[in-house]
Amino acid sequence: MLNYVDIVNVLFLDIETVSEHSSYDDLTDEFKKLWKLKARGVLKKYDEVITDEEGAETYAERAGIFAEFGKICCISVGIVTRNKDGEMKVRIKSYAGHDEKKLLQDFSNLLDQHFNNPKRHYFCGHNIKEFDIPYICRRMLIHQMELSTLLDISGKKPWDLEYMLDTLTLWKFGDFKNYTALKVLTACFGIPSPKDDIDGSEVGRTYWELDDLERIAVYCEKDVLAVVHLLMKYKLMPLLEGEAVQFVDRE
Repeated sequence: MLNYVDIVNVLFLDIETVSEHSSYDDLTDEFKKLWKLKARGVLKKYDEVITDEEGAETYAERAGIFAEFGKICCISVGIVTRNKDGEMKVRIKSYAGHDEKKLLQDFSNLLDQHFNNPKRHYFCGHNIKEFDIPYICRRMLIHQMELSTLLDISGKKPWDLEYMLDTLTLWKFGDFKNYTALKVLTACFGIPSPKDDIDGSEVGRTYWELDDLERIAVYCEKDVLAVVHLLMKYKLMPLLEGEAVQFVDRE
């Protein structure tokens, strides 16, 4: 499976997102109205009036998953290298910060310099087709940033996007009825679980209340490593362990 993919040409990635503002009360009147309209779908109250209390609660819990109401606070990436003896290592690092435009620009620079050929390079992540990549593209457009070659996907046909290696889609084998979480697949394949600290529901609180970006970055990087190992399992390759795994800026 995936014999055509050389893993050293793959950029593994994961993002963490939070609400764009610390609370519903910080929104403008216009965005409060817009969020309450969005909250109808979140709460499945399509024909009901959403109260400010409901708006505030759903904003804190769910705004981060929508690019129109959230922002990216961390993009973690992983790159596998191979030396002349065939030994492989993976290097993982994060672009994290409060300045979303800057971290997006840093990520874009990486793509422009090292991952710019859709006929050779690949993205890989879990559910990146439905979440990570669209979210990145939308936020870059909101900031009026030019999309890098591999991100310029609007209107392209599925066969033009073969460089998008989504470990969720690959696992479906054509079955689109169910979503399989990354932690389920890591358990199935005996991959050490990345979920040993915070989980996705705690990222917003960790960012806005605890101001702990490093903790979020560490969490995000562990997801990237899990995806690296998952793709290696898909390719029937042995996992990388010990000194073969390097977290940049965390040694």
